Amino acid sequence: MSQPPPFSPTVALLTVSRVWEAAFTDGLKPLGLTTRKYGLLGHIRGTPGISFSELARRSRITVQSVHTAVAAFVEAGLVDDGTAHAGAASTLRVTAEGESLLARAAEVVAGLDAEFAAQHPELTEALRVHMLRVMSATD
Repeated sequence: MSQPPPFSPTVALLTVSRVWEAAFTDGLKPLGLTTRKYGLLGHIRGTPGISFSELARRSRITVQSVHTAVAAFVEAGLVDDGTAHAGAASTLRVTAEGESLLARAAEVVAGLDAEFAAQHPELTEALRVHMLRVMSATD
């Protein structure tokens, strides 16, 4: 009988991440959102007037992909670009419809958080404590 491989925190976190991301993806799907779209919309709400370049950096995607996504948001009525013409700095902001969608997505996230916390209370608490420590170290 062979020995199991040594414990790898990297592999463990990637495994947990994949499982949780799949549930997150499934939860957002009925809202017409993907993980990427949810993140982009959240960045726009959190930083009104954010540039396309900064949005791309924060989302780790190309500027062209950001332009495509924002155009779809504008068409869907989720985002307003007050200066949507070439050469001008954009003034992106989430519309009331976009805020409503983000609120519904927040309900999905809260439900997933509650479910995961109930299934894995020790892991959830350890993640919370660690993230608080990391965030306070960057202040």
